[in-house]
Amino acid sequence: MLPKLFTIGSFSLPTYGVLVAIAFLAALWLIGRLAKREHLDRDTVINLGVYCALAGIIGAKVLMIALDPSYRAHPSQIFSLATLQSAGIFYGGFIAALFMAYFYMRRMKLPVLRTADIFAPGVALGHAIGRLGCFAAGCCWGRPSHLPWAVTFTSPDAQSVGVPLGISLHPTQLYESFAEFLIAGILYWLASRPHKSGSVIGLYLVLYGIARLIVEFFRAHDESNPLGLNLSLEQWISLVLALLGIYLVLGRKPLLA
Repeated sequence: MLPKLFTIGSFSLPTYGVLVAIAFLAALWLIGRLAKREHLDRDTVINLGVYCALAGIIGAKVLMIALDPSYRAHPSQIFSLATLQSAGIFYGGFIAALFMAYFYMRRMKLPVLRTADIFAPGVALGHAIGRLGCFAAGCCWGRPSHLPWAVTFTSPDAQSVGVPLGISLHPTQLYESFAEFLIAGILYWLASRPHKSGSVIGLYLVLYGIARLIVEFFRAHDESNPLGLNLSLEQWISLVLALLGIYLVLGRKPLLA
């Protein structure tokens, strides 16, 4: 709804970029706070957050390029400014960040599940703020809707991300943002109390997996689903992560010792 915060001459400050920066700082602040409470080295944990963010940026763009047919038709777009500025697909970044986190924690001898529990509330908080950036930019838009809370994008700047203008749409960005703020609050409450290692990250995977599964039914999708059953690839990933979360929450023998 507000792709640019302000414009001075040829310079403009994108709202999405500002909100992503705020999201990153807010997530690191919360992670550092919980690390101190768990008596883990704060600097090591914060460094992990930075490395995960870098891996996430790359992973999100890689999955976006892999799934978007326009890149296969025009490979030169991979190196365009639009690709550089795009957010990518969250799950691509999330999976890449998980791999980075696992290997970093092993190398630095951080307890895997305890550290993951620390990160879960911060990831949820950062993602909630980041989705507000998506709403401002117009990306990740929903299907047409005539509900009272439907939104209509009118700014020509928003059209650069592909969102249709002048059509009432589900505000799926806000649906997901609201869910993530709620999840962040629940996870922080749980992380602040005695809990079994792995239960916080497990609950995050369950709650976010379910939330994303539901939100995707209201999202507009251009790509066909390669796995069938009228579920998008994001929904299949949501199901897998939710099942993994249930495994961790139920207290089975940890997959990550």
